[in-house]
Amino acid sequence: RNTKRIAKEFEKGVGKRLHRELVALDEKNTHTSYISDPWFNMYLSAREPVVLNFNPFISLTPDPREAYNNQLVRATNLIISSIKFLKSLKHNYLRPDIYYGDPKWSKSRLFKNFIRLLPTSVSWYGAYMVNAYPLDMSQYSRLFSSSRIPKLNKDELFTSECSRHLLVMRNGHFYVFDVLDSVDNILHPSEIVAHLIYIIQEADRLPEFALSYLTTEDRNIWATVRKQLLEAGNEENLKKIDSAIFCLCLDNIFPKDEDELSHCLLHGNGFNRWFDKSISLIITGDGRAGINFEHSWGDGVAVLRFVNEVYRNSTRHPALLPHSRSTETTVTTCERLEFKLNDSIQSAIHVAHEKFDERKKKMSMKRFQFRKFGKDYIVKQRMSPDAIFQLACQITFYRQFGKVVPSYEACSTAAFKHGRTETIRPTSMLTKQCSQAIVEERGKHSVAELRNMIDECSKYHRRLQMEAALGYGFDRHLFALKHLALSRGEPTPDFFLDTAYQKINHNVISTSTLQSPAVNLGGFGPVVSDGFGIGYHVSDTWVGCNATSYLDEELQEFLRCLEYSLNDIFDILEGRPL
Repeated sequence: RNTKRIAKEFEKGVGKRLHRELVALDEKNTHTSYISDPWFNMYLSAREPVVLNFNPFISLTPDPREAYNNQLVRATNLIISSIKFLKSLKHNYLRPDIYYGDPKWSKSRLFKNFIRLLPTSVSWYGAYMVNAYPLDMSQYSRLFSSSRIPKLNKDELFTSECSRHLLVMRNGHFYVFDVLDSVDNILHPSEIVAHLIYIIQEADRLPEFALSYLTTEDRNIWATVRKQLLEAGNEENLKKIDSAIFCLCLDNIFPKDEDELSHCLLHGNGFNRWFDKSISLIITGDGRAGINFEHSWGDGVAVLRFVNEVYRNSTRHPALLPHSRSTETTVTTCERLEFKLNDSIQSAIHVAHEKFDERKKKMSMKRFQFRKFGKDYIVKQRMSPDAIFQLACQITFYRQFGKVVPSYEACSTAAFKHGRTETIRPTSMLTKQCSQAIVEERGKHSVAELRNMIDECSKYHRRLQMEAALGYGFDRHLFALKHLALSRGEPTPDFFLDTAYQKINHNVISTSTLQSPAVNLGGFGPVVSDGFGIGYHVSDTWVGCNATSYLDEELQEFLRCLEYSLNDIFDILEGRPL
């Protein structure tokens, strides 16, 4: 009742005024979205370390031809495919991101030729006429040659417009070499692999003080130490790191299973990463590949497009064959970056190292797969695959803890200019009722009644997805109202101080999904200390996820209950009583 009173007062009073001012601000700034600046500000003002808290990872599917999964071969092919993508983006050859309302027509050659003939100023309207909607691609400008720069209280994003060099890390050492010549030609594959061989041979031991541990630190501490690095005469080297096209991490690690690979890609050993780079391409000793990306500049949509294109090109049109030999010429263009480290900086590195090791020990991560059904089966049941997995998570938590909790699913709003994400709220009265029926009231409902409950949850979840994608979600709107009040020096409205608002933003179950044949798995850390981070994948024939938590026993029990819940759903859809 108290929350209801506060909400009504907010709606009629300060909330109404803030909304009016937000609308006016949005109409004034037609070049961007009302959420863009507040969202950047939220990320860049966060003082927690980016690793484990913000940076997600994506693991690439292995190359279908085993011989191409050699570390040097795969690294070279992925480098060249990445630079091809960069050149396509740079010269405006990259096919635009489009949502196709009628894929059969919109993806046809006839449609493409029709759009190509239209002037740029009206091509959008031509696409709209045939139910094809171009999506925002503004985030792509920070995919390459970008870094997050630590500053006191609020970080900055830096992007170089003319970078030609790649940053390569091996055993905690930094190397740079140009992968593009003066006229934008890509270095020959044999020359690239020669550089990589040289780096692997030269960086055969760890440095006494691995500078990259500093990127795992609290942002204000890292900002202070970076200032010391600049004052000690390391400005040019830091510029080369910040402006590099991307960071290639050649790991001397051979993961024994998927869980070990996930740990490697999410946080690794700390010394062979520069977590501030917009994207880092990681290649393990056995040729497994993945991406770790800094999250403030963009979201999964841009990174997934990059991963899809690069995977497709590197596997279908590899530039380097397994039996190829590198050139015998001496590598003279590869520079090893040497840093001047005084006692204070060395001490800071040592402390950062210890803190990072302590944090990563607390993080548990487990891979989960359920193979009784996948997307194809769920679609045949006329239900949403995404809704079924989200419902399974709700049933699982209720089974394990006997209650429902705030849950989060990310949804892209790239349909809008400078759109970022909106929240889908999978927890609802419908999922609660369904969870109670399956967990507490087994045997009290017929199979038809349970199936109907699942169907209603699926329909409602679809509606939430559509609302979020089309800008009708409530989370970002409320976030922007709060940001507007605080940015003007006003006191925080009571609505945002209420326990209900604080509770709904303590997302115990945080989920995200990226569906693609190029993606083997993905994941991220939990967003709260008592929660679960769930990167999930609904494949054609199976359902799976990568789950993280700081509560190891609870995580193992969660995944055990998740299998139980998916089995229950399967039995109900098959018409079998529980």
